[in-house]
Amino acid sequence: MRFYVTIQGSVISKEGDRLLVKKDGDVYHTIFLHKLEQLLLFGNINLTPAAIKKLFKEGVDTVFLSKDGRFVGRFNLEEGKNFFLRKRQFYLLDEKDFILSIARSIVKAKLFNMVSLLMRIGRTKGKSACKKAAYEIRSIMEKLDGATSVESIRGYEGKGSSIYFSVFSEGLLQDFGFRKRVRRPPTDPVNSVLSLLYTFLFNRVYSAIRVANLDPYPGNLHSPDYGRYALVMDLMEEFRVIIADTLCLSLFNLGILKGEDFVQVREEREEEMRDEDVLAEDEIVRDRFGLMSANKASEFFDVPEQRFSEDGVDACSNDRGKLPVVLKREALKRVISSFEKKLQTEFYYEPLERRISYEKAILEQARQYRRVVEGELSTYVPLTLK
Repeated sequence: MRFYVTIQGSVISKEGDRLLVKKDGDVYHTIFLHKLEQLLLFGNINLTPAAIKKLFKEGVDTVFLSKDGRFVGRFNLEEGKNFFLRKRQFYLLDEKDFILSIARSIVKAKLFNMVSLLMRIGRTKGKSACKKAAYEIRSIMEKLDGATSVESIRGYEGKGSSIYFSVFSEGLLQDFGFRKRVRRPPTDPVNSVLSLLYTFLFNRVYSAIRVANLDPYPGNLHSPDYGRYALVMDLMEEFRVIIADTLCLSLFNLGILKGEDFVQVREEREEEMRDEDVLAEDEIVRDRFGLMSANKASEFFDVPEQRFSEDGVDACSNDRGKLPVVLKREALKRVISSFEKKLQTEFYYEPLERRISYEKAILEQARQYRRVVEGELSTYVPLTLK
């Protein structure tokens, strides 16, 4: 179980084997530790020393985020005891063929997912620009097999992402000001939601990697660097389109999020969040492509990241001269609820030959990567939209 705490000024204390979320003497939530895998704290949330000690003892992945969902940090839990697995991960950093193979598979799957989503938008909404972009990305995919360096693979990823986001807004029923991917800071509602969902996804992939007893630092596509969870960034790539991008489109197209749910930071109000459970409409889990199949508008409505240009440099746009756009408190809770609901959506997972949820698929993909590292499997096969 994952638990999100968003009540500003609340205090989390320990009582027996439970955690209590309190404010002004009132108990808002009771968290049972034997069910808790990850605790996400937004903004001004306080932990008592006893609660901190208990979280460490139980090995709960505790993540700290700003009020609007930007990643701040996490408790550093005990490393996995499988020293030989970690040693093998670092050894493979010097194996060029292994690194190339994994990086190529990750980017090919990511671009494939982009093509699938754009073609769906093009077919259902008659968007010729999306079809054209999909064909351009497909031509980039064909070049991956001939790539002889990770740098060139990164370049193809960056070019494909640039094309994809140039037409991403075609999947929206209304214009929310999205023109390109901007994350530092996100300056429009769509970029704000994408950054938030990528942050949630990043933390979920991190958790799966730790459960699989893998070290989150040595990656393949993303270059290892001081403090960079390169493997987490690698394994989340295949899920960006499948989970985050399609959910983002659904949130806006269903009217779950509207323009008035966002505010520039300097205008953000400081009212306290009320304890309300707001659930998004069930439709968000029915269409993996982001509610693109219907045409009647009346029926709908910053995470660690490394986008690559052709020279291997971070290609995400940074608009530092503009004010960041963030979600208001109640809208944030709707996004959290929708994200969790999306993760419980089931689909047919070929490796296990049965239906599982996206949440379980993230863990299974981490386990698959471990088997590749240990030599049980010859290649890593990312998840793709069918």
